Amino acid sequence: MANHQNNQPENASDNLVASILNKFQIETLNPMQETAFEKIQTGKDVVLLSPTGTGKTLAFLLPLIETLDEDCDEIQILIIVPTRELAQQIEQVARKMGSGFKINSVYGGRAGSLDKQDLKHRPAILIGTPGRVADRLRRDNFSIEHIRTLVLDEYDKSLEIGFDKEMTEIVEALPNIEQRILTSATSEVGIPGFLGLTKPIFVNFITEDNAKLTIKTISSPSKDKLEALKQTLDFIGPQPGIVFCNFKDSLERVSEFLDEHNIRHETFHGSMEQLDRERALVKFRNGTSQLLLATDLAARGIDIPELKFIIHYHLPMRKKEFTHRNGRTARMNSDGAAYILYWEGEELPDFIQEIEAENLRADSLPKAEITPTQQWETLYITGGRRDKISKGDIAGLFFKEGKAQKGQVGVIELQQNGSFVAVDAKIAQKMIDKLNNSKLKTKKVRISLAENFPALINLMMVNL
Repeated sequence: MANHQNNQPENASDNLVASILNKFQIETLNPMQETAFEKIQTGKDVVLLSPTGTGKTLAFLLPLIETLDEDCDEIQILIIVPTRELAQQIEQVARKMGSGFKINSVYGGRAGSLDKQDLKHRPAILIGTPGRVADRLRRDNFSIEHIRTLVLDEYDKSLEIGFDKEMTEIVEALPNIEQRILTSATSEVGIPGFLGLTKPIFVNFITEDNAKLTIKTISSPSKDKLEALKQTLDFIGPQPGIVFCNFKDSLERVSEFLDEHNIRHETFHGSMEQLDRERALVKFRNGTSQLLLATDLAARGIDIPELKFIIHYHLPMRKKEFTHRNGRTARMNSDGAAYILYWEGEELPDFIQEIEAENLRADSLPKAEITPTQQWETLYITGGRRDKISKGDIAGLFFKEGKAQKGQVGVIELQQNGSFVAVDAKIAQKMIDKLNNSKLKTKKVRISLAENFPALINLMMVNL
């Protein structure tokens, strides 16, 4: 396998890592990342086990970027992930590293024509969900001879949701794999034989002890826990968090209740259209909404910020899912809380009864003191990376042409075909009126509220 560092000064690897970390505003790798970096550099099969939110993506991308051959025009690294959101997240991280290599992701929920367009000029790193990658391998006539490294990120999740057949097909189709890297946030799942690992090195940073996580049970006098949920949210106050439900139907019922009480939130579940899922996560990440109402699809494998709390509106069936949900808060160096809502007449499962938790009653919870905070609105722009548009271009448009003031423009997220911008809610409509149909680089772009962007996309597709 070609490796640039063989042809560079001895400290070139260190310089590359330092440069990349600087882009992420990280001073040093954490202990897990340092160990993973060292073990992956050996070229041997590696199984990396570490909790959600500890930086596994950067841990395996950093050493792998160094192995890429700039003289090769074919795919060299294939990364398989269980969800569309994780594919997008890894693509964004890899692009932010600024290696100069082409990187693309393929996944269900987007047009196959976009895959074909992206793969016309082969990326060095291809990321995708098992079903879509297997489909591309069947349909497309591109070389897989140069794929030497296979990464199966959150491999147990892919197995859990039934991608065994597709993963087997992919593994068997690749003739020249020299290194396999598996990652997971749990150590409870075995490694299937079809993955073909040979004496793998285990890097295990999973521990049961999480001193920063506070768990509290909240009893509801009513079997219908909706009022108890509102009382819990009033007690917590305006902080970023997730409310977990087990099923889509009950999630939608909770969402209707929150709407009736003017509690701003986003919903996230597997039956949503991909564009709606993307929009929900963007608005949650940029602070437009601080509450995400989700199924276990959000328990891991998606890019969301540090959370102050999670609420189990429904308890999961198994301890493993309970652990993954809790892993969304109290991550890295932050504290967090997990709240378990239950009807006072129900018996809690054994894995909950074993926990030392503070017990509270929903109807006795005090309301948090609320300090007025800035309200954000999310705008959608019909131009993105494919149009060579940068975050700086967008910021310039809003500050120079839109006359936005400092602090009125928040997080900017670039995607392939569009971009999202958080703006102060008080100026959102003004920015739309002033900047819609402006020119960014060489493209005239449309700007709308993010709520309208799926309809805007469909209108544009009709007019193509």
